[in-house]
Amino acid sequence: MSVYTRVTEDDLRHLLADYSVGELEDFRGISAGITNTNYFVDTTTGRWVLTLFEQMDNGSLPFFMQLMDHLAGHGVPGAHPLARNDGGFLSEVRDRPAALVYRLAGASVTEPQSRHCGSLGGVVAEMHRAVRSFGESQRNPRDLEWIAGARDRLSDRLDADTATLLDDEIAYQRECIDTVYAGLPEAVIHADMFRDNVLFDDERVSGVIDFYYACHDYLLFDLAVICNDWAFNDAGAYMPERWQAFMNAYDRRRALTDAEHAAWPAMLRAAALRFWASRLIDYHFPMDGDVTHIHDPSPFERLLRAHRDAAPALDGGIAARS
Repeated sequence: MSVYTRVTEDDLRHLLADYSVGELEDFRGISAGITNTNYFVDTTTGRWVLTLFEQMDNGSLPFFMQLMDHLAGHGVPGAHPLARNDGGFLSEVRDRPAALVYRLAGASVTEPQSRHCGSLGGVVAEMHRAVRSFGESQRNPRDLEWIAGARDRLSDRLDADTATLLDDEIAYQRECIDTVYAGLPEAVIHADMFRDNVLFDDERVSGVIDFYYACHDYLLFDLAVICNDWAFNDAGAYMPERWQAFMNAYDRRRALTDAEHAAWPAMLRAAALRFWASRLIDYHFPMDGDVTHIHDPSPFERLLRAHRDAAPALDGGIAARS
């Protein structure tokens, strides 16, 4: 979440006229995150988050709204879109598609403890169970073909060592699709569940936010994204007790298959590759904005190199040779 488009008080008053939320009291931009413009909006009846979608068109947005509404209906704590007076979820602000969602209680944690990770593991498992009855689907917008395209776009920005690593890993992941990943359970996943996209009230998850990379993909990919962020500290050291707590809670609600255990080292690499590539693009081709935050891509390069040598085990053990 960032601020690329400046929203005025008049913009918000015009928008809020289409919702039954009372009168505008206060608003301010949110600087965390990367892709969309976000504001906290307070009215006389509640507190909301306004998102302006900077890189999405109206064709894909109903999928995200329906998914968030579906998960809320199944008791998964998360961002819930607010319906307009006409029943729709989407509006327009400054020529951008926009949505209001309920502002959740709690805050993200920068250094999660085992109890945070255990709570998250239970919520993610329930989310993976709830999507079984979700009838909509959407491909991963940052799949391996997108990564290969990003590699081409970055061709004159990378040194030889970096380019070689990208090429080698893309080739490896292509091989895995028809071999290592064949038959893995698939459904709609969050695909971007970093620490700043989960809120806690005390040590329990109060909400999962920012579903705008949700897509149909391997359930195991969701776990790999989470492991790469939650189970490593900011210095890049693996914290096995965090991942053990997550998996203990997750496995009680959804047991993983033998194929998922076998594919885990490769999937950790796939998740590291995806975010390394996207952050390389954001770094070398930044979007213009009033308040933006560009993440350093190098931690994911280091993580990918580490996973290629020895990856943490799915059950939370120290390491398994890739």
